[in-house]
Amino acid sequence: MQALLNDRQTICALATSAGGALGVIRVSGSDAIDIVDRAFIAPKEKKLHTLPAQTVQYGHIVDENGQTIDEVLATCFRAPHSYTGENSVEISCHGSTYILHEVLKLLVRLGCRQAQPGEFTQRAFLNGKMDLSQAEAVADLISATTKASAQLALGQLRGHFSGELSELRDKLLHITSLIELELDFSDQDVTFADRHELQTLAEEIRCKIASLAKSFETGRAIKSGISVAIVGKTNVGKSTLLNRLLKEERAIVSDIHGTTRDVIEDTIHINGINFRFIDTAGIRKTNDEIESLGIERTYQKLSEAAIVLWVIDKIPAQKEIEDMNAYTSGKRLIVVSNKTDEQVFAFPGFNWEEQPSFVSVSAKFDTNIDTLETCIYNAANIPEIHENDVVVTNVRHYEALTHALASIQRVLDGIALDLSGDLLSEDLRQCLHFLAEITGGSITSNEVLGNIFKHFCIGK
Repeated sequence: MQALLNDRQTICALATSAGGALGVIRVSGSDAIDIVDRAFIAPKEKKLHTLPAQTVQYGHIVDENGQTIDEVLATCFRAPHSYTGENSVEISCHGSTYILHEVLKLLVRLGCRQAQPGEFTQRAFLNGKMDLSQAEAVADLISATTKASAQLALGQLRGHFSGELSELRDKLLHITSLIELELDFSDQDVTFADRHELQTLAEEIRCKIASLAKSFETGRAIKSGISVAIVGKTNVGKSTLLNRLLKEERAIVSDIHGTTRDVIEDTIHINGINFRFIDTAGIRKTNDEIESLGIERTYQKLSEAAIVLWVIDKIPAQKEIEDMNAYTSGKRLIVVSNKTDEQVFAFPGFNWEEQPSFVSVSAKFDTNIDTLETCIYNAANIPEIHENDVVVTNVRHYEALTHALASIQRVLDGIALDLSGDLLSEDLRQCLHFLAEITGGSITSNEVLGNIFKHFCIGK
């Protein structure tokens, strides 16, 4: 990947997933139009390089022997008005795997190189068509599985996050310039930076960075999904409940105790949010070695889950209540009274003001499952996401923000202690550096860029 940063050879790749009715091959580079022209035959012998930019032309792709490979549409983009900022051609072919493979082989013979994963987006970044946070949003948008995750990725791709960072950068530069100007005239005892004004502005910046960093918890939940562990004693209906939530027979259901011996995981979407449900082995004392391993994993998954569904079919013993209180401390707990045909009522032992809810259901007869879904969604406490909202979803961005937050906090501490301007200036520059890392303004490491783009799919 390191060599690719300085490689300007014309590249090509399939930009759509295989198996569809149509397939689009993307070609990008200074020679893209000329290379495709050598394989493209249009009515009245029109050539792509003679057409206006952003023009679609009907024609045929033919090999060196004049044999037609496919009937296609070719769309031309001229630099810098293209996705990559380079001359580009997108060839819309029929979706046959054979046809697409033959067109790609022909383009390589004519002078293209097969694109690496993420190389088109990498070139867009290097050519100034987008900053690094926007480039990363491309991958997030492709992998989005819910409305909320798609909205966040689209907002970041459109530059909403970059705009917030740009405003912070301008404010930081204003503070830095005042302090450094003061340092230039330090021998003349001239003051350009009013400390109260600096403190107010630095606190404003700190609050904004802290708010962005705090949003990562929400962003991570939306992007990766929220884990929900289904726990309880054996034969209380955990597997039946999972099947009802998933609306398919995912878990084996039996009256025999200890049927589920390992965790079973699957996902569903509730109100546009992805929830990862984990059905666990029933909690009980057993001499079965395999079942014991499953119960150990139950406790592990319980500790990892954000939400816990404790399924019961009768009023638990006080010891069970105390144990569940301990295991779910700091988590969002929903007590699910199953088998409502054998009605079980709310029981004492919990501080119900701190618990999300108590829900009575019948997994067997599909009763109140929609109510339970609503309780699960409410327990996640995910704010409503709009397209213009800025929510941090990337670990790299979060780490940079935490470093920037520590730097601006040192500035505030320094102002309170009346430290000299040169010490304040260093921390301000550090804050600027960490914010610039997010958009790529201060990244020069080929290794860092390579690590980011290698996770993209080929064709993007």
